[in-house]
Amino acid sequence: MAVIEDIAEFAAALPPARGLAGLDLGTKTIGVAVSDRLLSVASPLQTIRRVKFGQDAAALLEIAGAREIGGLVLGLPRNMDGSEGPRCQSTRAFARNLAALTDLPITFWDERLSTVAAERALLEADTSRRKRAEVIDHVAAGVILQGALDRLTVLRREKA
Repeated sequence: MAVIEDIAEFAAALPPARGLAGLDLGTKTIGVAVSDRLLSVASPLQTIRRVKFGQDAAALLEIAGAREIGGLVLGLPRNMDGSEGPRCQSTRAFARNLAALTDLPITFWDERLSTVAAERALLEADTSRRKRAEVIDHVAAGVILQGALDRLTVLRREKA
């Protein structure tokens, strides 16, 4: 399946009763979060150490298969002014390459400040510096995924 830019079109392409996975793509790691089947709550899952695309994709698709994931939401790292720089281009390329390997619908969610929000939540939870470094990526993926889930909830209400 292709990458779907519009979140409403993405929602229409999702299979029923399947969760989503949210991804925070970094240069060294990929944070992964998953949702429940009702698409209401995002939970940070794990951080994958990046090796090369083929291995990274295989690890992600293995998680998707094991958890019966119905779609993927990739954080799109826009600049603060909304423009897209090299990191956005790299994320879009990753999504296109991943789309060639799976039938899962893939979309993007603006991830501006997701790491800041994750860091703040971890600080409020009194997480040690070392532990924060270990979990920040998948907590940020949870923030990204929760943003998309909240938007999907609004779309479902508007449709009803």
